[in-house]
Amino acid sequence: MRTADPAATAALVSEWRELLARHAATACALDRELSEHHGLGMSEFEVLERLTEAPEEHQDKLRVQELAETVHLSQSALSRLIGRLEKAELVERAMCAEDRRGIYVRLTELGRERYEAARPLHREVLSRSLTDHQNPGE
Repeated sequence: MRTADPAATAALVSEWRELLARHAATACALDRELSEHHGLGMSEFEVLERLTEAPEEHQDKLRVQELAETVHLSQSALSRLIGRLEKAELVERAMCAEDRRGIYVRLTELGRERYEAARPLHREVLSRSLTDHQNPGE
């Protein structure tokens, strides 16, 4: 789609920049507050949350590839993040019995507890960040 109208193009670019700014502000707030109160970064929290949302038959575990697709990290960045979570005993890695090339990441009980403790703050920051934008005059 090509937009020849300079005003429409400027509005589109402005909307894009606003979206980037909202994302950056929300991500920074999540990182700061989750780290300060629960020792988790935003991406670490996201991995724990995705593991809690795994289908029941998966028993709180997902393949690394599945996690990478949902948390929007590269394989190498996700691998380092999983390493940090594993060192903190919040997750554990296990080989996939069906496919020896696959690796599962499983939520530990400590990981579930940390996630449950951090979830209310995560939701509060999201509400504060996103609601403030939707109702700027309030």
